[in-house]
Amino acid sequence: MSSSTAILQPSKDVQRLLLTSPVGPLLAEYAADGLRTLHFWPQGAHPPAGTRVEPSRDDVLGWKVAEQLREYFAGTRTAFDLPLAPAGTEFQRRVWSALCRIPAGETRSYGQVAAEMGMPRSPRPVGQANRRNPIPVVIPCHRVLAASGALGGYMGSWGDDGESADIKRWLLRHEGAPGAW
Repeated sequence: MSSSTAILQPSKDVQRLLLTSPVGPLLAEYAADGLRTLHFWPQGAHPPAGTRVEPSRDDVLGWKVAEQLREYFAGTRTAFDLPLAPAGTEFQRRVWSALCRIPAGETRSYGQVAAEMGMPRSPRPVGQANRRNPIPVVIPCHRVLAASGALGGYMGSWGDDGESADIKRWLLRHEGAPGAW
């Protein structure tokens, strides 16, 4: 998961937007090939130089990212239609693609995702790829739970307590997913 506040280097190729959301600020990074990352940004932390709070007039992809995230959080969008360009291994990209096929309001276990990928005995590698998802919310890693139905992990943390668990719980409830996490 992408939640780091590590210093992000300026780039003439990558554009950044700091967007508001009910789960806190989101820092979107994108380029001509698509959305690359979505960071949960700490409230009050300064974003990298050149970050905008609104796309420029001619920034078609920036407007699309901002609009679709607003619609999702408003409850009028359940699936994203954005070009995605996450950096990862071929296996990680396969897992992220499988996550995008989980409908809003539904959940899967790590084992179910592995089985759907033809790897029924490989829930741990799926969990590790899920953990490294650079575009949370849009690539819905929050829809994956532990085999027991427990919340599982989110943003590199494991368990039912803490800020990351609260965000995962909020996203699942927002989508109407059944469960008592």
